[in-house]
Amino acid sequence: MSDCAFRTLLLDIEGTVAPIRFVTDVLFPYARKYLAAFLDARWSEPSIRDVLRQVSLDAGGIEFSRESIVAHLLSLMDRDAKATGLKALQGMVWEQGYAEGTLRSTLFADVAPALRALHARGVDLRIYSSGSIAAQKLFFAHTADGDLTPLLSGYYDTTTGAKQEAESYRRIAERIGRPAGDVLFVSDVAAELLAAREAGMQTRLAVRPGNRPTPENCFARIESLDEILQNPPA
Repeated sequence: MSDCAFRTLLLDIEGTVAPIRFVTDVLFPYARKYLAAFLDARWSEPSIRDVLRQVSLDAGGIEFSRESIVAHLLSLMDRDAKATGLKALQGMVWEQGYAEGTLRSTLFADVAPALRALHARGVDLRIYSSGSIAAQKLFFAHTADGDLTPLLSGYYDTTTGAKQEAESYRRIAERIGRPAGDVLFVSDVAAELLAAREAGMQTRLAVRPGNRPTPENCFARIESLDEILQNPPA
């Protein structure tokens, strides 16, 4: 297969389709601001109890009090931890914000038109992010460019595996049901691209405003999803 002749496009979110600033300046502060009130209001709900049990498991089985779990979760946020329970809870807080209309996702200008064009060409479009699957669906359902979820065929998060481990990408390829070489993964994080490449996927480094600098010549680079449109699927 020639380079970038792909059937599935697997995309990261932060720094790839959305500005890092949206996550760091809007989503994370929103979750931090409303976390305690959210838990107070919904503490007894079964779905919340399930997530709090996951938070305990993520911490090695520690049992938290109502007060201490908020402090623990804020500490995880301070460290930008990729803990499964934290990500699920953040997603629930954001869900409430999207439902109330106080949150709306911001994408780079090229993203929505490119996704629509790629979908029309028959490209299988999927997302792999450290944010929970529920949060990913919310993100794409409430963009300034409309609901983009009908364009997306699958979502993957840390329940599939860490994004810097090759085995995670092998699992994704297996779940898609095609060879890893048919999948093009785009991310702004070099360690993730290395893992995907080790698993056999094609890779592109997203170079976007506000992204962290990456050494030159490590990966083929793109500055817009429009560049992918120039390479039709196999």
